Amino acid sequence: MMRRLLRALALLILPLVLLCSAARPAQAAMDYAKQVLIGHDFAGSDLRGVTFNLTNLRDADFHAADLRGASLFGAKLQDADLSGADLSDATLDAAVLDGTNLSNAVLENAFAFNTKFNNVQIAGADFTNVPFRGDVLKTLCASASGTNPLTGRATKDTLECP
Repeated sequence: MMRRLLRALALLILPLVLLCSAARPAQAAMDYAKQVLIGHDFAGSDLRGVTFNLTNLRDADFHAADLRGASLFGAKLQDADLSGADLSDATLDAAVLDGTNLSNAVLENAFAFNTKFNNVQIAGADFTNVPFRGDVLKTLCASASGTNPLTGRATKDTLECP
């Protein structure tokens, strides 16, 4: 009797489980740590939670990519295109951004305290709640301009420039 009841219950629940799993794609985070991905095309990709720690991403194209919660610790992002990318809650600590395009990117709540920013394009970038060293903040404020089209926040305001 109990076995029949469990079987009937399983037959009722199984379609619901399958329906729920079909409605949401699996979010298995990829791990690209310590790889050489020079010039790789990630444009417009869903890269939420992906790990790129210590990865060489020189000239990589991430424009309009979803990198929320991604880890780019120590990544080499020289001349990479991150324009319009969503880097909210991402880890960029110790990453090298030299000639990197961050125009209109959203970096809200990202961690980038020891990140190297040299010759970066930040027009329209949103840095809300991103902690910076004083010297980096001074450099970024000197070139800050524009308003982020998604959040509506001015770059200078998100950096809390004087």
